Amino acid sequence: MPRSSECPAIAHLIESDGPGGAERLVAALAVALQESGSRNVVFLPADGEGWLARELCGSGVVVEPYRLDRPVSPACARSIAAAFRRHAVQVAHSHEFTMAVYGAWASRSAGVPHVITMHGSRYYAGRLRRRVALRAAMSGRSRVVAVSHQLAGHISRDLRIGASRIEMIPNGVRFVGPAAPAALRAELSLGPGDRLLAAVGNLYPVKGHSVLVEALAALSARYPRLHLAIAGRGELAGALAGQARALGLRERLHLLGLRSDIPAILAAADVFVLPSLSEGLPLALLEAMFAARPIVATAVGEVGSALDGGRAGVLVPPGDAAALAAAVDGVLSDGARAHTLAAAARARAVAEYDLRIMVRRYRSVYDDLLTVNRSRLITHHAHKGHFNEGTSP
Repeated sequence: MPRSSECPAIAHLIESDGPGGAERLVAALAVALQESGSRNVVFLPADGEGWLARELCGSGVVVEPYRLDRPVSPACARSIAAAFRRHAVQVAHSHEFTMAVYGAWASRSAGVPHVITMHGSRYYAGRLRRRVALRAAMSGRSRVVAVSHQLAGHISRDLRIGASRIEMIPNGVRFVGPAAPAALRAELSLGPGDRLLAAVGNLYPVKGHSVLVEALAALSARYPRLHLAIAGRGELAGALAGQARALGLRERLHLLGLRSDIPAILAAADVFVLPSLSEGLPLALLEAMFAARPIVATAVGEVGSALDGGRAGVLVPPGDAAALAAAVDGVLSDGARAHTLAAAARARAVAEYDLRIMVRRYRSVYDDLLTVNRSRLITHHAHKGHFNEGTSP
């Protein structure tokens, strides 16, 4: 993994193990690094739901549970530091707020270089205590990574950290090849004349699915055979179903729940829609780009950059159902434009967002940290040896 012949252990720390974007990225990164020859240990909450642990099963990646049962837990930090020593961890990589704090705490105790990646919204910024804790975690020798330029700017301003200290590494996904669209369309009883919009994301308010349902309602008269399928789970499932009933769309909204066949869902879609109100760089968007789907998305986070300023997908303001409907209409009604957008999205994904590119960028960060840490240890031992030599009897 580094430029030398060593095979270091990389610790990946995350505060939850459900099927979210950050968790999926941790799994992909750890498995890819494992395949490239490094040793990887993923630290997961002991009382989690187990999704991420199941994803890692059989990969060779070690799963290390930790227990965090109170907001401030020195015992948790000590246990993580002890696990770093036990696994001979040489670089720790923490994801999101909670593990940024505890990963920094444990890394300093164990003398391990530390990387922090922040993925999505600014939920840390709402409380002074969180801002102080995260600023402390990012101080000193921790390397800070954001997945979008917008988030990097927020971190710099919110925490008063120099912009030059924050690196931007876009997310990447592993392209699994084209999938057949027939399975989902048959599952939903769609005929040849039916059109399908697809969205992928957990059913939380920030994902903007209610705005998408409003847009579907605005399009329903012009496209009486237009359907919407949303893959994801979450607290708004009942509310979205109720919204669809109230708008006369009950038969046209399909809440698919948590799915493992995302490529097949994307392949079945006429248009992929990302209606989020806030994002970093969502993996679902990248997967849709690799699948060569025409895309309509809100201009949030790194989405506009990923879609090349609108040349690889149509961008609309977040929260605007009318603009979303108009953009979808423009793609559905112009097959040539849809084809051009899809081809541009695919080309951009291959060039910028392949998993291998992301892994290579993180490997470079790890290598730099290992080199600096090795030099620091050599200097420390040299000074210690000189001191002992000069003071020995």
